[in-house]
Amino acid sequence: MTVLKDKGFVEPLREYLKAGRPYLGICLGMQMLFESSEEGGEGGGGVLGGLGIVPGTVTRFDSTKMTVPQIGWNGRTAHQDSPVFRYVKEEEEVYFVHSYHAEIVPSSEPTNGDVGERGNEDWILTSTCYGGKRYVSSVQKGGVVACQFHPEKSGSAGLNFIRGFLEAVDNNTISNTKPLTPDLTKQTQLVKRVVVALDVRQNDDGDLVVTKGDQYDVREEEDTETTTTTSGKTTDDTTTKKDEGNSGKVRNLGKPISLATRYYTEGADEIVFLNITSFRSGVIEDMPMLTVLQQASQNIFVPLTVGGGIRNYTDPVSGKQWDALEVASRYFRAGADKISIGGDSVLAAEEWVRSGGVPSGKSSIEVIAGVYGAQAVVVSIDPKRVYLSKQNKECNTRHTVLELPQGQEGPNGEKFCWYQCTIKGGREERNICAVTVARASQSLGAGEIMLNCIDMDGQCQGYDHTLLNAVCHEVTIPVIASSGAGKAEHFKEVFEQTGVQAALAAGMFHRKEVEIESVKKHMASNGIPSRTWSRPEN
Repeated sequence: MTVLKDKGFVEPLREYLKAGRPYLGICLGMQMLFESSEEGGEGGGGVLGGLGIVPGTVTRFDSTKMTVPQIGWNGRTAHQDSPVFRYVKEEEEVYFVHSYHAEIVPSSEPTNGDVGERGNEDWILTSTCYGGKRYVSSVQKGGVVACQFHPEKSGSAGLNFIRGFLEAVDNNTISNTKPLTPDLTKQTQLVKRVVVALDVRQNDDGDLVVTKGDQYDVREEEDTETTTTTSGKTTDDTTTKKDEGNSGKVRNLGKPISLATRYYTEGADEIVFLNITSFRSGVIEDMPMLTVLQQASQNIFVPLTVGGGIRNYTDPVSGKQWDALEVASRYFRAGADKISIGGDSVLAAEEWVRSGGVPSGKSSIEVIAGVYGAQAVVVSIDPKRVYLSKQNKECNTRHTVLELPQGQEGPNGEKFCWYQCTIKGGREERNICAVTVARASQSLGAGEIMLNCIDMDGQCQGYDHTLLNAVCHEVTIPVIASSGAGKAEHFKEVFEQTGVQAALAAGMFHRKEVEIESVKKHMASNGIPSRTWSRPEN
């Protein structure tokens, strides 16, 4: 709104909208149609005026009653029959990512000669429920259409929504709407997300490949030969690296763009690209990864997250300094919807602890969230277990110590542990626990936590529920479970036994041991809601 005012666009835009001319607003493009919003104002707080086309106010979700932001796929209840939804199936969910929502304002009857309050019910196209609250998820009057969800990230349902709008504008039927009697007894629901991660790395030949390893070791095992001495006695086995075959080479599970496209067509709800190669030290010049995003976003219409090397850094060759915001901006312009911050978030959390929980305003999380919003910033935490034979009181003052379930004790029968955070791909340990980093990340402005566990990575034994529940208990932002999935049952278990909203897997999908469709069918058969999916049309 500030930019529109500064550029003198507010009044011309109001005149255009009041004339009922074709308009499609998405997310903020819908929210700014209302009279005011709690997002913004003096010093980032208070109420900021909108265009005033639609009566009502945009307010923040209550984080004491639900996780905020709302991130994921939700349904909608129709209040009008409109040509924009002509090609969208009623049961298909669409993708939301927002912390603020437009309130439903019923019209009030005039009393004692006073003028009644002007409501917005005649504008409502659809409504959606989240955390027990029903809010406006799309509006339409005449040619003015706007939606809180992101059709460009809602798969075939979203593309069909855009198709319906464009066709209706083209054949001059956009205003052909009629009111419906909405069934407000039926609640829509945010479904659980199945996320696929692609660890992208340069191999020894300089090509970008998708790889996966056991606890971050992404090279094929070296061949082992038994050598003998001239006396015929066998010596100790020695490991030798052969020239032939793939021994010792970076594990190659496919090309990033083709694999990501496959997962989109097979029903993945989100796709994550994690740049784990050495060239992340020069992210600005990292054209291969930017090209991956640019090409992937041309044909993939679900959210794309990218991580790896997003921080303030100095180019080791030129000495030029780059800041995290510029690195993130390059990724966003290349097609990313969210960026994932790893090691830099741990360092920011350490500073947050030293300052007594006072944000500095300078961390990568704060700077990027301040420009792009909390929903655009994911913090990826890579901890490993530090086993304790008993609940050490001294340790408990510094870290969150957790009791392990039966069967998951340490190598010497330890029943307790704390989760030590690592950086630099797990190579460097820091004296801070995962729960503290999660808490700090939320305070600094992150909108989502991607929670890994090095001990579970590549083991295919299921997610670390102990860790996941500890973090979910401490934060009010969504948590994505990562590390350990090996079969469809692991998704069912993590959604039933923890508070996560999404679960991520990689290797089992890359190796085609489990299909995304079978995961979702297993979830549905156990009463766990997943996205209603139809294969995209060519």
